[in-house]
Amino acid sequence: MQVTEKKIADGIIRLSCEATAQEVNNALREAGEAFAQSMGVRLQPGKTVDECVKEALGITDLDKVIEANAIEVLVPRALDRRNLVPAFPPKATPSQKFERGKRFAFTMDVTVKPTYELKSYEPIEVTVQPFAFDDSVIDQQIDELAHRYTAYVTADPKPLAAGDACEIAMTISQDGQEIKALCTEGRTYVMSQGFMPEGFDKELIGMEPGQTKEFSFDAPQLNEAGEEVTQKLDCKVTVKEVQKEAVPVIDDAWVKANLPGMETVEALRADMRRVFEAQQREGYQNYVQQMVLSQLARRFEGRIADEIYEATRNQLMQNLQMELQQQGMDFQQFVAANGGEQQFGMMLMMQTREVLVQGFCLDAVYRHERMTLTDADLDAACLAMNPQGNPSYLRQQLEAAGRGFALRETAERNKALRFVVEKAVITEQEPEAPAPAAE
Repeated sequence: MQVTEKKIADGIIRLSCEATAQEVNNALREAGEAFAQSMGVRLQPGKTVDECVKEALGITDLDKVIEANAIEVLVPRALDRRNLVPAFPPKATPSQKFERGKRFAFTMDVTVKPTYELKSYEPIEVTVQPFAFDDSVIDQQIDELAHRYTAYVTADPKPLAAGDACEIAMTISQDGQEIKALCTEGRTYVMSQGFMPEGFDKELIGMEPGQTKEFSFDAPQLNEAGEEVTQKLDCKVTVKEVQKEAVPVIDDAWVKANLPGMETVEALRADMRRVFEAQQREGYQNYVQQMVLSQLARRFEGRIADEIYEATRNQLMQNLQMELQQQGMDFQQFVAANGGEQQFGMMLMMQTREVLVQGFCLDAVYRHERMTLTDADLDAACLAMNPQGNPSYLRQQLEAAGRGFALRETAERNKALRFVVEKAVITEQEPEAPAPAAE
């Protein structure tokens, strides 16, 4: 991609960009794959993305649908060519029609990330709560472990009621053909938990051990078109016994019998403590970093432009809406639960300022201390983004996508934060003395 730049105002640079035909095709491929994934379309070997999307969704001109997204794929690559870090993502303005297999020219005005200075670069002084391990998580984990190994044992005979557990033998057929997967000589069944349709559970209510009953019930199934339909199933059920939960006691004998490599409850608790304490210490370190960073932000000087505020606020809003959508939560309900539109707006404004100021403060420290990045710094930034992934592979992906400038910004700020925390004077707060006993 050919990229030239021209300064058009203080802090604003216009980039004139021309992508090759191959870069246009690659951008369409990336945007198409992202679109297919977002729509739940599974890509098939030997078929193009266009063919898979057409078969699944009936879209005949995928390029037209994803054109704007494909152009956005080119934007960070242009920024990376000039090693520019924008204050917010710029928008591309096409200079010609965007077509597969043809060169594409566009321009964009980039508001370059501004620089600020701090009132002081002396070490931060901060008082924090001392670290205290919360061992209640161990008791909770052992209780969950016990319930995972819950067994069902014989209970006193009685008529079955909703929520009861029982052992049943049953045969289920449809149009005279047995459904082998649903037939059993003896299986524990817990009523009212949705394992079988409601009509099946209703027929079991009142049955007693030793009783056999034949009946039919409606069950949902999918037809050849993938549509849900109701089918009538015939059933013969024998209640063999009423059962109850038997939650095991986690003692030395149980640990030795069920957990290879463990001999005692004490060893199990020690292993759990090692894991949970590491997690809590990581959380505590994040708490200390945030306390130091909050103090550093008080040294910020300067005015942040309104357009930077607005763009950052919009980005935070989009991220929040996407996160809520993934969790199946309604945005308006979330706003109402957080005090309504006015209070939510104030909270978002404060968060926007905090994100911007803290980032600019770390940029200032990085410049003031004349730091430089190493491969280890970049890998550490990638590892922070995806602790379970391969940092070298993620780095290659980001740089190939033209997001090397964003990776470098993250690595620089992380390095500056580590420096500030290492140099900080951190005092642990003394525990409060107990109140004197009343006479």
